[in-house]
Amino acid sequence: MLHFLVSVFLLLLTPGPGVLSLAGVGAAFGRNAGLSYMLGLLIGTNLVALAVVSGVAAVVLSVPWLRTVLLIASICYLLWLAFRIAMSGSKIRFIEAQKQPGVTDGIILQTINPKAYVVNTALFTGFPFVNQPLLVETLTKFLVINIIWIAIHLLWLAAGVTLQSMALKPSVQRAINIVMAIAMLVVVLLAAISTFSVNT
Repeated sequence: MLHFLVSVFLLLLTPGPGVLSLAGVGAAFGRNAGLSYMLGLLIGTNLVALAVVSGVAAVVLSVPWLRTVLLIASICYLLWLAFRIAMSGSKIRFIEAQKQPGVTDGIILQTINPKAYVVNTALFTGFPFVNQPLLVETLTKFLVINIIWIAIHLLWLAAGVTLQSMALKPSVQRAINIVMAIAMLVVVLLAAISTFSVNT
């Protein structure tokens, strides 16, 4: 159980499109808009988890050419996000929002977010609980993942709202952008490794 908790924390803490866009919404439109968008992300990530648990995602991804296309598209998308963040210069950008997103936008993003599938597949198919029925294990994982998910996303939202209001030096803001871009590249690497290891 401890390994599962640590893995949930680390996998969810790693920046992906969800948390970075949430921070961007918080920075651009404030806390209330961010909470609305976060609700959509939460619904979306649970829909992805249900798809993984029910096997729907496995059926879709069992088609080799479709899996390859989705993998390439996902990697390209994450690389593009990392490039945007790294090249945003001396202003913290996260993922900049042009219009105020809502619940629907959050749901849509999560259902096409490759990291959501990678994380949920790793957490629900790995880390078996000893001497626990599968239903109890699955429900417990849903509960634990959601509690940690909400806490981490609230922190990212607060970061977006707070950082944009601070008068940080341009060099500090540039360094934050570069660190976030590197974190995105790590997400790409983890996604690729996870997918290729499943295929081999």
